[in-house]
Amino acid sequence: MMKAVPPVLVSPLAPVLTVRSAALCTIAQLTAARLVGPLGDRWSHTVGVARCAAEVADALRLDADELVAAAWLHDIGYAPAAVVTGFPPLDGACYLAEQLWPMRIAGLVAHHSGARFIASARGLDRALAAYPYERGPMSDALTYADQTVGMTGQRIRPGERGTAMPRRLDPDSCSAAVEHLRGPHLGASVARIERELIDAHRAPRSLRSTVAG
Repeated sequence: MMKAVPPVLVSPLAPVLTVRSAALCTIAQLTAARLVGPLGDRWSHTVGVARCAAEVADALRLDADELVAAAWLHDIGYAPAAVVTGFPPLDGACYLAEQLWPMRIAGLVAHHSGARFIASARGLDRALAAYPYERGPMSDALTYADQTVGMTGQRIRPGERGTAMPRRLDPDSCSAAVEHLRGPHLGASVARIERELIDAHRAPRSLRSTVAG
């Protein structure tokens, strides 16, 4: 039986992180704590992903409020209150849309970590397509955070989670059937963020702000 843990509200926002408006992030954190908090390791993973997303947003000058909000909510489809189809990215997006969250947040949740490949194998691609599929740094950053944080919230090497995935998958599952497509997609997303983080680390902070703005 999965051990329930009390939801502990831990802000992922580092002191150096500048957020224009933290309203979405704050509400997302509270929402995730209420719905994902009782889910044991799933909550630990969520906290770790939110922290990682905050660091990436700061380094790459992404919209921290929206990215970190999406990170807090990315696995909300596992919460019993959100389950409909049994496919967490879709169920999470549907729940958020019903609760009138911004469609961009719902779209990031719906499509994070190559969900579209599994959705197609499960016959849910049309339902998932109701949510915007965003290509670019925001989507890559959320996938990066998800794929570089383990299930107990610990940081793992890029690719470590994906490498272990086939061993955990039922060989007859939909996830296993599309791993040859999804795996390279995840690897490419992680690699793009890694390169951008390296470039951002090398560039003077003032130059990064100028380029981003």
